[in-house]
Amino acid sequence: MEGFVDFTNRCQGRDQLYRATQFTCMLLSYLIENKADKKKLVMKLKQLESSMSSGRKMFRLGNVVHALVAARRSAELPEVVPRLCLTASHLSRALYFVCDAVLWLRSVGLQPHIDRPKWHHWATKCYYCSLLLNLARDWYEISWRLEEAALEEKIKENCFLKEHGVGLNGVKSDGLHSFLRQLFQILKSNPPLLLDLVKNLCDLSGPLDTLGIYKTNAGVIGFCGLLSSLVGILTLASPHLKLKQ
Repeated sequence: MEGFVDFTNRCQGRDQLYRATQFTCMLLSYLIENKADKKKLVMKLKQLESSMSSGRKMFRLGNVVHALVAARRSAELPEVVPRLCLTASHLSRALYFVCDAVLWLRSVGLQPHIDRPKWHHWATKCYYCSLLLNLARDWYEISWRLEEAALEEKIKENCFLKEHGVGLNGVKSDGLHSFLRQLFQILKSNPPLLLDLVKNLCDLSGPLDTLGIYKTNAGVIGFCGLLSSLVGILTLASPHLKLKQ
């Protein structure tokens, strides 16, 4: 099984390139679709987008096993919150890949009677749940770092106040400004966490629109998908920038 996972891992870079192309086509076709002299180009871009989407479905056929192995690994993590979030996320993604494989069978004509809207809705729900769990893990990573930063700042503040003979009651907290400053410093000093957060937030645009939770348009989805794909390519090219799972 481990050998199979290593083999499917080699397809991830190709999938990210296809994904970047797919969302670039979506974004470009949205930007020029209202121009009368660009109708043929828009049609070609949409055809290329569809081809990229179909190709990606084929690349993802073996990812069910990869997601299950990742779930098994994350179940052994020592910390409770990351263990629960990542294990549930990988299991949700495995269900997404199952739905995706069923949709692929329909798209190539092997199972033409499959109810596409129903399976697409299930796939989107599983993907959405996976993203929410990933974001919960990201927030956990941020929150404990915020607590550490706040504690260190409090210790420094107390030392300063004692040295200058000023009472703690005379110090005013800057509240939101302090929180944002600490958050900025944490994300700045932890590029893998920042990139993972950006990627998960960008990936939310598609499911939110499909499920009717927050409607956007093809331009927003295309831009977010392209940005997410570029982050994915970056983390594959530079593994030290990928948040440990």
